[in-house]
Amino acid sequence: MISFEEAQALVLARVKSLESEKIPILDALGRVLANEIAAPRDVPHEDNSAMDGFAVRHEDIKGSSGSSGMRLTVVGESRAGKPFGGSISRGETVRIMTGAVIPQGADTVVMSEYTFAGEGDVVVFRDPGKGANIRFRGEYIACGETVLRSGETIGASEIGILAASGYAKIKVCKRPVVAVLSTGDELVDLCSPLGPGQIFSSNAYSLAAQILECGAVPLSLGIASDDEDELVGKLQEGLAAADVVVTSGGVSEGRHDLVKQSLVRIGMKIVFWKVAMKPGKPVLFGTVEQKPIFGLPGNPGAATICFEQFVRPAVLKMMGHKRLMRPQSQAILAGQAISPSDRLCFLRCRLEEERGRLTARLIPKLGVGLHRSSFSTDGLIVIPPGKSFIKPGDTVVVQILRWPLSVSN
Repeated sequence: MISFEEAQALVLARVKSLESEKIPILDALGRVLANEIAAPRDVPHEDNSAMDGFAVRHEDIKGSSGSSGMRLTVVGESRAGKPFGGSISRGETVRIMTGAVIPQGADTVVMSEYTFAGEGDVVVFRDPGKGANIRFRGEYIACGETVLRSGETIGASEIGILAASGYAKIKVCKRPVVAVLSTGDELVDLCSPLGPGQIFSSNAYSLAAQILECGAVPLSLGIASDDEDELVGKLQEGLAAADVVVTSGGVSEGRHDLVKQSLVRIGMKIVFWKVAMKPGKPVLFGTVEQKPIFGLPGNPGAATICFEQFVRPAVLKMMGHKRLMRPQSQAILAGQAISPSDRLCFLRCRLEEERGRLTARLIPKLGVGLHRSSFSTDGLIVIPPGKSFIKPGDTVVVQILRWPLSVSN
């Protein structure tokens, strides 16, 4: 049995980013950029107006005030997408709209509020200063400037930058396909009736949901009974179709726990089996042809926690992400006390903000086999091995799984 820290490091050392693919920018939301992006043109690519008003030569309205306004002749209009075709001369102005190109000869925009407009002329009664209200060419982004770097996660603002720079498609790291296999004679799918001693295969759905939350693509391999030949066939199917294989159940030491030996049959190199953590001790990890395979416990609570600690960081790394771990924070323990353990413990909790402080309250019924324990889980209290008895009011470290926090009814 190895330490949790060693197990997590071994996993991350054996996975790498997938190759890239070129996709439309809107499809790239949440994905990781695979190469540097440089601006192919200036943004804006022409001087344009930041206000509705009048484009003028500053020398014509210099020193204007309420008592000595400057009268100018209006010779045309410049609208966004329909610029004024000529140029302005001494004593002339062009009515201009926000976003419209600055006419040749103009160097300032006077906002409408600083003018009195007549039939064919306008009086300017305030001097806004030379160059006022103009967005100059290349002011936001200069041609050739690096606007996004490799490894950045694409959000809404990044998509806006890409669109403004004229990019319709970009290269991003591929999303890994993660195959999920549930094992056990007792399992049936949701569409099948329950027989004596049977339960629904809920892990298949909760793990698929966690995979989707990571941004990866889940692939269901269905259910394999406690039969080694069937397990081997399903595992080979997963390896052929996916980048990662995740199993749940059958990794302990019982007579019908056949996942480990089935994986060995298909050529898996076992990296570790059993980790000093609670829950999740019998977790299994290895590779087949450099593809990572995770054998998670069958208990739903343990399976979801092991996914969080091992599978999720690996999948994020494969997608090119740099931030692989959930954020952690300190919180004040509320409710029941926590007894010490000789293993690293992850305890599901509700988190609340009270007067600027974070409080953590254990979820009732912490049996790892109860999905009810995972409902409304905001985080995990992380208790180091050998930690002394922890009482309410003590400070604990929490791994935050959900933000904003859930709200109690």
